[in-house]
Amino acid sequence: MTTTTPVAGVVVKGAMGHRFEEVLTPAALAFVADLVRAFSGRVDALLEARKARQASFDSGEGWGFLAETASVREGDWRVAPLPSALLDRRVEITGPVERKMIINALNSGANMFMADFEDSNAPTWENVVAGQVNLADAVRRTIAYEAPETGKRYALNAKTATLLVRPRGWHLRERHVTVDGRDVPGALFDFGLCFFHNAKEQLARGVGPYFYLPKMEHHLEARLWNDVFLRAQEALGVPRGSVKATVLIETLPAAFQMDEILYELREHSSGLNCGRWDYIFSFIKKRANDAAALLPDRAQVTMDKGFLRAYSLLLIATCHRRGAHAMGGMAAQIPIKDDPAANEQALGRVRADKLREVTDGHDGTWVAHPGLVPIAREIFDAHMKGPNQLDRARNDVTITRDDLLSVPAGTRTDAGLRHNIRVGVQYLEAWLRGNGCVPLYNLMEDAATAEISRAQVWQWLHYAVATDDGVAVTAARFRQAVDDEMERVRREVGDARFTKGRFDEARALFERLSTAPTFEDFLTLPAYEMLRD
Repeated sequence: MTTTTPVAGVVVKGAMGHRFEEVLTPAALAFVADLVRAFSGRVDALLEARKARQASFDSGEGWGFLAETASVREGDWRVAPLPSALLDRRVEITGPVERKMIINALNSGANMFMADFEDSNAPTWENVVAGQVNLADAVRRTIAYEAPETGKRYALNAKTATLLVRPRGWHLRERHVTVDGRDVPGALFDFGLCFFHNAKEQLARGVGPYFYLPKMEHHLEARLWNDVFLRAQEALGVPRGSVKATVLIETLPAAFQMDEILYELREHSSGLNCGRWDYIFSFIKKRANDAAALLPDRAQVTMDKGFLRAYSLLLIATCHRRGAHAMGGMAAQIPIKDDPAANEQALGRVRADKLREVTDGHDGTWVAHPGLVPIAREIFDAHMKGPNQLDRARNDVTITRDDLLSVPAGTRTDAGLRHNIRVGVQYLEAWLRGNGCVPLYNLMEDAATAEISRAQVWQWLHYAVATDDGVAVTAARFRQAVDDEMERVRREVGDARFTKGRFDEARALFERLSTAPTFEDFLTLPAYEMLRD
């Protein structure tokens, strides 16, 4: 379906669903079109630059801190002062922009809620535009939901979390809207609509337009975001510096440019975050041609070891030197209601993870489930008496190039291979049905988990890795394991659900990506072409 718009050069190809006309207004589309015309050329150029840099990474020579930005790292500068609404971020909850999810997250008792158009949101046209409707209602506190199966009504409490929004990364497109004949960058579409409809309303309510920025690989990508913010604020008459953005350090190249990223966004920066799952994925992807980067089982790649430990400490030291928040990583566990012993073990891991974060110096942490908010809060309250730890400099931290490339010790097992297959295919199947936030085996998974799963399978296949039983991971072994695990999944979900689902398509895509001769950058790119709208 194509909708003619009164905005020159702008075409909406998606169907106009319930209340879509409230956010896809001519003025809003013209605002988005202006951003697209101003910046889409730079988006394209930066994505091409990623490809060029990969050649130096493949040679092993590209890893290191940039010589040309040494003055930034050595300089005495700080980010702009933070607004009061962002001073205490000790517990943040994340989730997709689904209506009921937004209400529950805002009511969860967390300090902040990151509404996600990216890794936990399958970007169907319905999800993306309905998500904008939901955010506008949430900002105005009119959001409500009635569950059709129970009649239970959901509405906001008097006190709610502060809203932050994560648009899609620079690499993703929105195919349902074109400007001058080209699909628009998903990042500009998500940010543009959200900012246009909500920035002034948020400021009037004592908060502001606050964002999380994903998947960046270079400080020039942060500069682009800063220029987007400047143009957007000027166009709408919003005070300069009102936008505050936290950057997820979730790619290996970005870990070498933390100072530079903060510097580029210093007028709009609210800190950096340890995007741990995507960071593991990026570690594999960016070193795909380096046999020295082989990782053990995913479950053994933990934040207290190797490259993960190094980058989390560097992030804290860098942020605090610059007056910016250093946010910890996600606890993806889901409370296990029918197994008290297993539940206590899982919560014990959460407690240990949050204790490590707060004692290292993080200013806050992430959880995926409202049931984990009290646990994370209890630990941060006990060890962080003020609103943050910005005064804790961590001058004792010295992290080198080799530290950031350090591979943790561990084993590679048949169970690890099979778990990656089982989780990866099931997540993809749910994503293809429009669900980007999926509970699997007592964890709340998003696209990053599927990325790690297929990346690790690709890595083990590519190098014919021997698991701890001495048997190499070959294509034949992989395909047999896929056969076995799909039968297990069928038993777990039931024949009816399996038959009605998109498991065959998900399996085919997972197999294709895992066995490809070269590594596909993002599974969400080919998967996006398979989404049904």
